Amino acid sequence: MLMSVGSDVIKALADPLRLQIVTLLARETLCTTHLVEETGARQTNLSNHLRILRDAGVVETEPCGRFTYYRLRPEVIATLAGQFGELAETAHATATADIKRACP
Repeated sequence: MLMSVGSDVIKALADPLRLQIVTLLARETLCTTHLVEETGARQTNLSNHLRILRDAGVVETEPCGRFTYYRLRPEVIATLAGQFGELAETAHATATADIKRACP
């Protein structure tokens, strides 16, 4: 059984810019400067979004001199995917068996 991912992760990934950041970090570890260049977002706005992702446990940081690098935590994404996969399997089984609760 996989560990559970909380709703804070889903909320963090629900924002289009944060999802773009996660997509970029899936390909490589990047610093804030690279993320500003790639997304076109202002540094202050980007830093706020990165804080939300870090607080949710989606990314981790690595200080490197005056720069901070961000790395995606793939195990969090894998756990979330597993949870949605289990949910889809349950929904499919319920639909196939035509399980429904009787109305009072």
